[in-house]
Amino acid sequence: MRLALYEPDIPQNAGTMMRMAACLGIGLDIIEPCGFRLDDRRLRRAGLDYLDRLAMRIHESWLAYGRWRTDALPGSRLLLLSTRAETPYTAFAFRSDDTLMVGRESGGATDAVHAAADARLAIPLARGSRSLNVAVAAAMVLGEALRQTEGFPT
Repeated sequence: MRLALYEPDIPQNAGTMMRMAACLGIGLDIIEPCGFRLDDRRLRRAGLDYLDRLAMRIHESWLAYGRWRTDALPGSRLLLLSTRAETPYTAFAFRSDDTLMVGRESGGATDAVHAAADARLAIPLARGSRSLNVAVAAAMVLGEALRQTEGFPT
């Protein structure tokens, strides 16, 4: 299981998701450009002392990530969390080799990313609600994916 951050905008959110990935023992991919420098102090503060345990790869672009994923993760699925999705994550069957991707806080993911995703998943929200914080959304869906695949660390 992996978590991918598509062009993240907010260092605190990225740091929170980096810390989560490190604590849960899952790989993390950051797809640039980011809306901050990866050595940002806010990023380090959110990640605390867990970042040295993180299996992280930085990809210079969406195209570079796609090439790497094709070679490194053949047969795995790319699952995009999106407010534009129709499939609730609670009705989806996850696999242990899935990559869960979240989009930019300010604009989500491009149409090209949507087209490349094997599935697009939504979090059901109360009427009138637009979206959750990206780190909260990633944690919710990743928790369900790890529960289904029995992938929590022991």
